[in-house]
Amino acid sequence: MRIGADPLVVEVLPELGARLHRLRVFGHDLLRAPEAIETYRDDPMMWGGYVMAPWCNRIEPTPVEVAGRTIALGSNFVDGTAIHGQVYLRPWQTEAPGTFSVQGGGHGWPWRYEVREQVTVVDMAVRVELEVVNLDDAPMPAGIGIHPWFLGPLEVAIRGDVVYAPNGDTPALPVPVGGDTDLRRLGPMAEGVDATWGELVAEGRGTGSQAPVELRWPSSGIRAEMRVDAPTIFIVAAKPPGAGAIAVEPETHAPQALRRLLRGEPGPLTMLAPGERLTLVMELAFERD
Repeated sequence: MRIGADPLVVEVLPELGARLHRLRVFGHDLLRAPEAIETYRDDPMMWGGYVMAPWCNRIEPTPVEVAGRTIALGSNFVDGTAIHGQVYLRPWQTEAPGTFSVQGGGHGWPWRYEVREQVTVVDMAVRVELEVVNLDDAPMPAGIGIHPWFLGPLEVAIRGDVVYAPNGDTPALPVPVGGDTDLRRLGPMAEGVDATWGELVAEGRGTGSQAPVELRWPSSGIRAEMRVDAPTIFIVAAKPPGAGAIAVEPETHAPQALRRLLRGEPGPLTMLAPGERLTLVMELAFERD
């Protein structure tokens, strides 16, 4: 589905997780997208921009009990973890132009839930509104976020003072940014960085003078501000060696959020009462640099 018109066009694939397939700005493609759509089925983690729910990032697949129910997930990633939720590749329903939904649960996740996404383009901004709703009759842990892969060469600023690093073996507590994780000024990001910055509530809600994330494509002459609105805001960024792209992911929790919930660590999954919802909004505002 095509949303918007030149000079800002978004293409969404509802049949493949309501995934952002293209983000074309001033004639330049800014997302890492495959030539063949079927590549998403074979390698869903490294392309486009996909929704993560009912959790983001990694959690361990070891069975654990939460609120009287057992979570028993299988691994879906090479490092043996369960990563990025259950809806990133499932077919979603198209409810209206730019509005999509999917229901989930089961497969080791013992609650029913619904995820909704609305994508709109106004002037030179694309807005992605996400929510996960607990459809079950018992409290459910939840998180939500979006995982866009932005094509390089790309400069990044993430205006957070503390960081959880690395994401794979994340510590319980954040530490002050430093070295490769100090991205408070716009510039290149070092290859191999994979970390989470948080918690960026004030800047994310737009009450500060700067957006929490700024992006710049120097070869294309394009700049973007990423503003995020959610009850709690964390920014994951990763630059795998050789990928030619950087993931910049707004989320509602820190990595290993199920462990954080069970141990009382900061940045956990949010417990939703029956019928309660958790929302996250990402807005990308573009301009010529």
